[in-house]
Amino acid sequence: MIFLRHPTPDIPQGICYGRLDMDIADIGHQQIQQALIDTPPLTRIIASPALRCRKLAVQLAERENLELTLDERLWEMHMGDWEGLAWKDIDRKASQLWLQDTHNNSTPNGECFRQVQGRVNQCIEDILSDTSHAHSQTAVICHASPIRVTQMTWTGLSFEQAFAMSPPYATPISIDPPEISK
Repeated sequence: MIFLRHPTPDIPQGICYGRLDMDIADIGHQQIQQALIDTPPLTRIIASPALRCRKLAVQLAERENLELTLDERLWEMHMGDWEGLAWKDIDRKASQLWLQDTHNNSTPNGECFRQVQGRVNQCIEDILSDTSHAHSQTAVICHASPIRVTQMTWTGLSFEQAFAMSPPYATPISIDPPEISK
């Protein structure tokens, strides 16, 4: 399966975001053009509804003359009350508590990474269960967290290993699903 992280978002450095919906930065248009060159032929495209994902997904769907499927479960982690705030303005005590165990600790009115794993894994299982499309020609356009979830689930990366790498913007990443039992 081919995963693409959205193009570079149009948001200043140091701002906390996950579900905050924003457009892509100027460089994002160049990244989309390169993704159109680098992404192999597709028969199915599923994307997060975020504008930054849709911009790339629509271009790929038009290239392939395919209908685009949007799936809410592919959103980035919900950062709750911290969405759109500068990290420097977030209560240090609260952020330190969250950082002690982001896998299990939620941000205020947000979600924890374990919750992201649950919804993303269910989405990917549903994609895999549809055998009418070749998985190698299926693209998922999403955010860093859903890509990390898939890497952890399919390749056995630990939480720490997955977060030590940052998926590049608008670049196809091939991740092979585990063998599907018949």
